[in-house]
Amino acid sequence: MLSRTAESLFWLARYIERAEYLARTIEATLRATSLPDAYVGKSNEWESALLTAGIGDCFYSHYEEANEHNVVEYLSFSLDNPSSIRNCIENARLNSRSVRTALTREMWDAINTAWIELQQVWQGGIKSRDKLSEFLRFVQEVSLRFDGSAYRTMLRNDAYWFSRLGLHLERADNTARILDVKYHLLLPEEEHVGGPLDYYQWTSILRSVSALTAYHWVYRETLKPWLIADLLILNDMLPRSLASCYGNLVRNLDQIGVAYGRQGPAQRHARGVRNRLEHSHMDDIFQRGVHEFIQEFLADNTRLGDIISKQYLL
Repeated sequence: MLSRTAESLFWLARYIERAEYLARTIEATLRATSLPDAYVGKSNEWESALLTAGIGDCFYSHYEEANEHNVVEYLSFSLDNPSSIRNCIENARLNSRSVRTALTREMWDAINTAWIELQQVWQGGIKSRDKLSEFLRFVQEVSLRFDGSAYRTMLRNDAYWFSRLGLHLERADNTARILDVKYHLLLPEEEHVGGPLDYYQWTSILRSVSALTAYHWVYRETLKPWLIADLLILNDMLPRSLASCYGNLVRNLDQIGVAYGRQGPAQRHARGVRNRLEHSHMDDIFQRGVHEFIQEFLADNTRLGDIISKQYLL
């Protein structure tokens, strides 16, 4: 496979996953801001949405205040934000056009149809919260359709494996960022763990990664910080956990290595991160510091993306 084809497939999957994550983040923030102040506290939930997306500095170069209108506009529609939902969908379609012959008809239809339908949204704008909710649900459904069509229709060859690399690398980054914001930034120092504010912030985070129902299935307890961290970091039954993402990254990289006849630094680095996750325990992570653990993971995840690019995509 040509490196530019592999790169387009890799980034196509990343853009679709990123668009879904932003839609989930905005949806969870809307739900949180609709609650009474007694439940959500004095923290600016819209600023926290920017922090989970990792674009706080860029936002304030265009807007003075992090309010609902500005943040929704910047995360959803802004052409100035490279990671906005609009730019993600646009870039996904551009990448899909360049590798049209490597995609199945169902995958192309999912992206192209979404792009066509969203042109009306870009042009007409969104006038109410109900319309915004419809738009966010549509973006999530586009991601589900694309991911489902890829899983059900693609040959298990290098095109599929490079696509899955992009998806799981992006998903791991998103899960780690939202968990880091909760532990390090969202909860005010004077707030007690287990209070109303704490409960609704945790609920918001679990909804953002579609893990609220999964949490109750796995632990059958009320929301507890250490159990939620265990679910999102170490429990490989959850598709969006860090452990699950790296299990899939290792498998797909190994399959590429076998197909191409050699292993490389990407395979070794991914195995190293996966092994650290497999041998980690929540007691040790809490003792060391969740923020420090996640920051190290994010650095390793970014490094893996760079290594994959140098090894296969350049």
